[in-house]
Amino acid sequence: MNTAEIFLIALTIIFAVPYLIWRLGRTEYWAPLVVVQIVTGIVLGPGMLGSVFPEYYAYVFNAPVITALNGIAWWAVMLFVGIAGIELDLHQAWRYRRESGITAGLAFALPLLLGSLAGAALLYFPGWIGARAQSWQFMLGIGMACAVTALPILILFMEKLAILRQPLGQRILRYASLDDLAVWAVLALILLDWDRVGRQLLFLFGFAVIGFGFRRLMRRVPEPDRWYLALIWLALVGFAADWSGLHFMVGAFLAGAIMDSHWFHQERLDLLRGHVLLVLMPVFFLSTGLRTQWEVGGAAVFLAAGGLLLASVAGKLAGVHLAGRILGWPAGQAGVIGWLLQTKALIMIIFANVLLDKAIISNETFTALLIMAVLSTMLTVPMVTPRLRRV
Repeated sequence: MNTAEIFLIALTIIFAVPYLIWRLGRTEYWAPLVVVQIVTGIVLGPGMLGSVFPEYYAYVFNAPVITALNGIAWWAVMLFVGIAGIELDLHQAWRYRRESGITAGLAFALPLLLGSLAGAALLYFPGWIGARAQSWQFMLGIGMACAVTALPILILFMEKLAILRQPLGQRILRYASLDDLAVWAVLALILLDWDRVGRQLLFLFGFAVIGFGFRRLMRRVPEPDRWYLALIWLALVGFAADWSGLHFMVGAFLAGAIMDSHWFHQERLDLLRGHVLLVLMPVFFLSTGLRTQWEVGGAAVFLAAGGLLLASVAGKLAGVHLAGRILGWPAGQAGVIGWLLQTKALIMIIFANVLLDKAIISNETFTALLIMAVLSTMLTVPMVTPRLRRV
């Protein structure tokens, strides 16, 4: 068979296998389709299926096919991160800045601290830190992964729980928006390259200047034109950020964050997010799974993932409960908010991909973070549902 035919076989596997597991296994309550797709990507990777059926793996996922899949995955994740940037609601966060600042600050700082300590513990063992990382970059990267909240997946979960448009849901969106902004700022700090600092400063200066003009243009054109201009802007800023050494995903987030969500019809924005998740993101999940490795041993990877999960959950819940005490929330509300902010899949996986690309973490650490993201996201709905009923 030629490359196009093998590519279509790979696409068939990517879309069919997780769907069948999700539908026939009826996993929606504890593992939504997006989580099943991530797990399937891991199973289809070289660490599992590739080691059991190496000939199949080498035939289907050959170099030209992987190159094509990676191209789709890059554009998919840029769209997804760009939408996450657009959905940041910083106006509301500023309006309720005391409450939002206290909650988001504590919900970010404590898991960041515990995650960084977990990263420091991993430094004592070989095989976890990346080849080009300094110790502080590795520790801060692990802490960031423990602190992140996946805003787009959080929105999907709150829609499912019927609280997205309610006051509680809007509060949680404010907290998650500030945490998202902080996480991307920390990522930019980690990626700061003193050998290319001139390029990075030039990128940031150019982004600020051109971004000002871009915002003025977007306000003057009709809404249909804004969609085309947004895509051009996304590709341009992604390229410029990667050229400067900050990574194209940082550029994608900045490109989205500078746009206002009210420039677009909310229903169309929701549809676009859903269509990207349906049509493109499964390819990203597969390409992520292809990068998993178990060379330090499967038990060690799962042990590390468990420790990171503990640091993440404990830090997030402790931070939110402390905020609840300071702000005088009703009983039980901190538990609901803390578990919803624990949602990590996708955005944390995107960050882990960036850290792996920059050799700040090893493949084994990437695998442990991937498992942690899956487990934390699978816990969200089962832990929130009974608490939400009581609240």
